[in-house]
Amino acid sequence: MAVPRQSIQEMIPNLPEENIDMLAATSKLQQQATEIRGQYIQWQSYMQSQMISQEDFNFIKPLDAADAATREAILKENRTQCAKTFLNLLTHVSKDQTIQYILIMIDDLLQEDRSRVEIFREYSQKKRESVWGPFLNLLNRPDGFITNMTARIIAKMACWSKELMEKSDLHFYLTWLKDQLKQSNNEYVQSVGRCLQMMLRIDEYRLAFVAVDGISTIISVLRGRVNFQVQYQLVFCLWVLTFNPLLAEKMNKFNVIPILADILSDSVKEKVTRIILAVFRNMIEKPADGQVSKDHCMAMVSSKVLKQLSILEQRKFDDEDIVADIEFLNERLQASVQDLSSFDEYATEVKSGRLEWSPVHRSAQFWRENAGRLNEKNYELLRILTHLLQNSHDPLVLAVAAFDIGEYVRHYPRGKHVIEQLGGKQTVMQLLAHDDPNVRYEALLAVQKLMVHNWEYLGRQLEKEQDNKTQGSKPASGGNAVPAKA
Repeated sequence: MAVPRQSIQEMIPNLPEENIDMLAATSKLQQQATEIRGQYIQWQSYMQSQMISQEDFNFIKPLDAADAATREAILKENRTQCAKTFLNLLTHVSKDQTIQYILIMIDDLLQEDRSRVEIFREYSQKKRESVWGPFLNLLNRPDGFITNMTARIIAKMACWSKELMEKSDLHFYLTWLKDQLKQSNNEYVQSVGRCLQMMLRIDEYRLAFVAVDGISTIISVLRGRVNFQVQYQLVFCLWVLTFNPLLAEKMNKFNVIPILADILSDSVKEKVTRIILAVFRNMIEKPADGQVSKDHCMAMVSSKVLKQLSILEQRKFDDEDIVADIEFLNERLQASVQDLSSFDEYATEVKSGRLEWSPVHRSAQFWRENAGRLNEKNYELLRILTHLLQNSHDPLVLAVAAFDIGEYVRHYPRGKHVIEQLGGKQTVMQLLAHDDPNVRYEALLAVQKLMVHNWEYLGRQLEKEQDNKTQGSKPASGGNAVPAKA
């Protein structure tokens, strides 16, 4: 059953480029569509061979040759026949070239007047059939133009109709879009991005996209080498997602901030810079939980966003939004730095996964005061350090993580047992054979600290046993003979 739509203004924020065409002029789909429009379809031959009915021929032939005003008049008098004919043609014509042409005709009609999406919905309701079925079936065709032009039409119908797309059909469509994003060397990726840019302006569609693991897919694509247009489109998708406060809160669980910080530092395109700053601002402003906003600020500081903001301040931007966002982010991040304790700074760095030799690591005072805090939240930070040791390919990250494990063990009495339980000891020992000499060195020191801790523990046990034997007399030298340091 169709879901009633909320007010469009309630669901869609005041976004720039609200009237943006879904296709970039240079996209593969647009180039092909221009060529296909110039073709001539022999509708008469289709009718004579009984592949289409006389009724459908009588409608499609004059519509195909009509100018905008004539098209409007034809559709006004033949709304039902319009939907009936187009759906009949899509069902009964098998030739790819003709299907391509029919899809362009439908798309052009919708682009000319958004309200025409209701022509198809009304017809399907009368027939008690799904408006989506014929179009979703076309997504299984092998022809790339057919599938992506169909996807474009579906996006328009889903966003411009008075009723929302039903859940099962929506799940199928969003999964298809997600899979297209993941396809390597997809020449239609810009067209896929445009569909998502439209769909994710609607809150129900945002939640459904997250449910099919959409954010992770966007991030994995952004990690790769994609052109600035695709970067812009996908970051735009993240931006509209952050207008939902719950999604804004969860966003950095997908490691969004470090990835966008990297793109920001490399970007030379103003529109990419603008949209990343807008995402960052939303991630601070939109969450209802103030602690989440604070965590996001600290993650941005850890990802060197402040440094990038200082560089951007030196540039001249005509866009007032960019200037305002830079000022906002600068103010909030500077305030976070002032409020940051040494442990907050350390936790933020560990959570970012981007370890470096910042002063906090080398501070003996920090480890004396905070080693036990690494046990908080079910050993969250230790689990992250262990994960980095097991999965990171960055020698700097491995070296710092190994050092931190060693310092934790040295300053927390039960540290060795905790690290063993988390699988950290075996991982550190495997790094003794690492290619990088710095990683081998820090791993060796960490292993020594693990062993030293063991000797100290053994020494204390021997002292206790000696105390018991002498019934309170001074411990014999045997206990002290166990080395306390290696």
